[in-house]
Amino acid sequence: MTAAAISLLMVALAATGAAGREQIQIAGSSTVLPYAAIAAEAFGENFDFRTPVVEGGGSGAGRKKLCEGVGENTIDIANSSSRITPSDIDLCASNGVSEIMEVRLGYDGIVFATAQGAPQYAFAPADWYNALAANVLVGGVLAPNPNTTWADVNGDLAAQEILAFIPGTKHGTREVFDTRIIEAGCVASGAFAAFKRQNGGDEDAAARSCLSLRTDGRSVDIDGDYTETLARIEANPNAIGVFGLSFYRNNTDRLRAATLDGVFPSSETIASGAYPASRPLYFYVKIAHLGVIPGLREFIAFFVSDDIAGPDGLLAEYGLVPDPQLAATQKMVATAGRMDPLE
Repeated sequence: MTAAAISLLMVALAATGAAGREQIQIAGSSTVLPYAAIAAEAFGENFDFRTPVVEGGGSGAGRKKLCEGVGENTIDIANSSSRITPSDIDLCASNGVSEIMEVRLGYDGIVFATAQGAPQYAFAPADWYNALAANVLVGGVLAPNPNTTWADVNGDLAAQEILAFIPGTKHGTREVFDTRIIEAGCVASGAFAAFKRQNGGDEDAAARSCLSLRTDGRSVDIDGDYTETLARIEANPNAIGVFGLSFYRNNTDRLRAATLDGVFPSSETIASGAYPASRPLYFYVKIAHLGVIPGLREFIAFFVSDDIAGPDGLLAEYGLVPDPQLAATQKMVATAGRMDPLE
C-alpha cells in the first residue's frame, strides 16, 4: 500500500470514527475465544493500551463481521477454528476489505465425550458415519439409516441409544467434524464408493451425499457454544457430544473422552499428528486497521509470542497445542504479511 493510499485510508477511518476507537474489537470462534480472552487480559495488564474486547458468535459469523467493511463499526480481528473461505474473501473485497492477514495460532482437536459414568467408547470414523448418516450401506445397498443403538453400528460398542450433539453449521468445529469424521467414515464404510456409482462417477456429488445426516432426532445440531453441548449431555446421560480439546480439558471432572482410531485426545497426540481429528486455529486481521487502531499491531505480535503461544507459554496451560512453525508466524506478523491466494 502506498503512502498516499495509507494517508487516504486514515482520513477515511477518521471520518467514520475508527481512529478514535481505543479498544481492539475481536469476534468469532468459540474455540479460540478463551485463548483470545486470556491473551487480551494479559495484554491489557502489560501494555499501555486498553484491554481488547473479545466476543464469540462462531467462526463463520466472525469472518463475516470482519468482512463488513473498514471503520469504527467493524471489528479488527476474527477468530476462527476453520480456514477462511473464498466466499468470505469475496465478501470482504466487495466491502472494501482488500487485505487480510491470516495468523495460525496453534492447534486443537475435536473430542467425543460423554458424561462421567457413561460407557467408555472407542470409535472409528466409520462408526460415526454409520450412526448419523441419512443413508448407509445395508446388505451392500444404500438405504435409510436403520441403526438405533451404537451396538447396531459396531458390536464392540455399548448398546446405548444413538443421540449425538454435534456442532451447528456456523461452527468451525463442524467443518472438521464433516471432513475428518463423516467424510472419512463414509469412505471407510464403503458408502462413498456406492454414492460415486450412484452419481455416475462424480466424486464431488458423492462427497455431498456423504454429508447428508439423519433428521430423526438422533443427530442434533448445537448452535451455541460448548457450554450448551455440556448442558445437553448432563441432561441426557446416554448422549455423546463433540467438544474442542481445550474445553474438554477444563471439564474432565464432568466429561469422559472416547478414543478415535485407538488414540486418546491429548496435546501430545495432537502435536504428533497421531490423533486423527486435529485442526489448526486461526485469527484474521484487517490490515487496513493496523497503525490506526491503537495497540492492534502490538496485540497480534503479543498473541503469537513465545510467552503466550509458545510451548511453555501461557496458552499451553489452557490446552492450546503450540504450532511447530510458530517462529515463521511471528516473522510474518512482524512484517504484516498479506494472505496468499487460497489454493
